[in-house]
Amino acid sequence: MNFTIEDKGKYTLVTSSVDKLDTTCAPELKSELVYLNKTGVRNIIMDLSATRYCDSSGLSALLVANRLCKSVDGSLVVCGLQEPVKKLVQISQLESVISITPTLQEAIDLLFMEEIEKDVKKDQ
Repeated sequence: MNFTIEDKGKYTLVTSSVDKLDTTCAPELKSELVYLNKTGVRNIIMDLSATRYCDSSGLSALLVANRLCKSVDGSLVVCGLQEPVKKLVQISQLESVISITPTLQEAIDLLFMEEIEKDVKKDQ
């Protein structure tokens, strides 16, 4: 399996073990994301620190994850982007669409902050 999926309670951690997130493995990632969405997962942290290359199908998988999380009032946070992947994301202007953090701990902190903000808005 190219991706490790761990339920962490308030979020699910999807860790990539692929060097290249491209047409050979992006469909597998998309199907895992759809499955997570169907089973009630709202918040996903995607750790791409092992991934050194990404093409348009890989970016598409990230956008699918973002859309699925938002459809159930959840959040996607992507962390650990290596420089070539980070450049592609910037060229594609996806950093304005997808939440991105340098480290896993920052991704967890951001996700928890977003959850607190949602709770506060519900109480108002």
